[in-house]
Amino acid sequence: MYTKSFSKILIVLLVFQISLTFAQIKESERSSNITRTEIKSHSEYLASDELMGRATGTKGADLAKDYIEKEFKHYNLKPVFDNSFFQKFTFTADVELTTNNKFSITRDNIIKSLKISNDFITAPFSGSATVEGELVIIGYGIAADKLQYNDYDSIDVKDKIVLAIRYNPEYNNPHTMFEEYSSFRFKAAQAKERGAKAIIFVNGHFPELDSDELMKFVFDRAAGIKDFPVVHVKRNIVDELFEKSGKNFKEYQKNITDNKKPESFILANAKVSITTEVKPVEKIGYNVAGLIEGNHPTLKNEIVVVGGHYDHLGMGGDGSLYRGSEPQIHNGADDNASGTTGVLELAQKFASMENELNRSYLFIGFGGEELGLLGSNYFVNNSPLPIENMIAMINLDMIGRLNSDTSLIVYGTGTSKSWDELLLKYNTFPFKLTKNPEGYGPSDHSSFYAKAIPVLFFFTGTHSDYHRPSDDADKINFEGQEEILNYIYRILGEVDKNEFKPEYVNVPRKEQTSTGGWKVYVGTIPDYAYTEEGLKITGVNQDSPAQKAGLVAGDIILEFGQKKITNIYDYVYALKEFVPGDIVSVKVKRGSELQSLSLELGAR
Repeated sequence: MYTKSFSKILIVLLVFQISLTFAQIKESERSSNITRTEIKSHSEYLASDELMGRATGTKGADLAKDYIEKEFKHYNLKPVFDNSFFQKFTFTADVELTTNNKFSITRDNIIKSLKISNDFITAPFSGSATVEGELVIIGYGIAADKLQYNDYDSIDVKDKIVLAIRYNPEYNNPHTMFEEYSSFRFKAAQAKERGAKAIIFVNGHFPELDSDELMKFVFDRAAGIKDFPVVHVKRNIVDELFEKSGKNFKEYQKNITDNKKPESFILANAKVSITTEVKPVEKIGYNVAGLIEGNHPTLKNEIVVVGGHYDHLGMGGDGSLYRGSEPQIHNGADDNASGTTGVLELAQKFASMENELNRSYLFIGFGGEELGLLGSNYFVNNSPLPIENMIAMINLDMIGRLNSDTSLIVYGTGTSKSWDELLLKYNTFPFKLTKNPEGYGPSDHSSFYAKAIPVLFFFTGTHSDYHRPSDDADKINFEGQEEILNYIYRILGEVDKNEFKPEYVNVPRKEQTSTGGWKVYVGTIPDYAYTEEGLKITGVNQDSPAQKAGLVAGDIILEFGQKKITNIYDYVYALKEFVPGDIVSVKVKRGSELQSLSLELGAR
């Protein structure tokens, strides 16, 4: 496979400017049946360099959605979004700094103003605010009672600005217990929790890590720390501050590192003024859906959903496992041009039988799955069709790599009593089935299961090309995918004929063992699309501590124990403070009301 560098991308773009035509399936090759020829044609276009990896909110994703719409129209599917096949949703694609980011230090009535990007950088997860105050040096900025180490011991940082050294006192130990307390976000959250106005980070004097590069301004897809500035300053600025106070920053750090004892102090005669402004960059994503209406007088009101996400990673980003230095197109042939192709082939097959169908069928290509199930989550909460009429959801995600032993993984087999019998009855290929009963998981079926809809998720497994530029169409097993889609077709055909709809089952979570020591278990399912204050959940696992405590889908967790929860990171950090068996007070917002619940933590 050739390298998809930016120089080659420019060639693709030039060609794209000349011709905006879709790849076309020849009419002579079209068939109402599911065929490997059509699967190959769909896959090769959707996973071509022309679509630039189909990242949500990009031109490549728009080309993919337009292609799906074109096919739906060809099959005579009906639009469901106000006479459109498209459902629009907005999302935060990135963050950017405005011109209003400032940092100055006043010492002995002399003001030193720092330059953004040269002397300091605002963290991408920083809140937006203007603060001023005394400067407290807090060592590594770590409070870890389990390790009997606390840089905040015996010093009050309330209404002050704190400065913390990056990493931890055992920075050169790859197995250090300090690691889980060392991230920028975690240290910032601890500082805010103790009443600090802001936090400043600095690279210490590390013999093995001599670089003094500022942190990269890269969006991590989570909400920032509201009204709390977070900045990273160059080491020479801190060296100078210490020197003017008759101290030596390098020696100060060495003492803490060698002795593992905090030496926090207020820097005399120094005041800091910080202004940060981080602006979200909003983009638009799309779901694409088409409907085939059934014919039975009553069963036509029941809807079977067949879906798969059409987005991928674009040029990579933080979801990529590629570690090369030069950005490359991630074509996502298996993930998930294969599933999108499956949706198209099944739509065409069922459309050819339109007059014979009892129930209605909704075919959907979801956007934003790689960003946290954004499209499917938006759809189930903003469906133009009654969600309670949706009797089953079939999710196709990565179905293009059927291997020589014909292993096929199916999730959600316990979400209806009907599934096991149907999967066995129509497994005539036969496939070597690996069944998982649980309904929640890292793909779009999870959004539907949270609405009490039985689900099946078909998947041929991960591979060495997963989330890498090498996931190309020439590695797809088109014959195997044809067999999988015919298998699904036979199962859905039985669902259509059956007078009784699949009965929903809330599946208890299978207990897991952890090799990393104890970890607490709550059983909440986060809503990754939520960007306001708190942690919103889309559901809870059956028989989990969360369910037993009374948490329900739609709840927004605002406090967990004594910890305020403003985003998913606060929630994860709060869990570190507890052990299985602890009883924790949880404050949630449910609708317009606040409720306090008592939750006993389980073991993972």
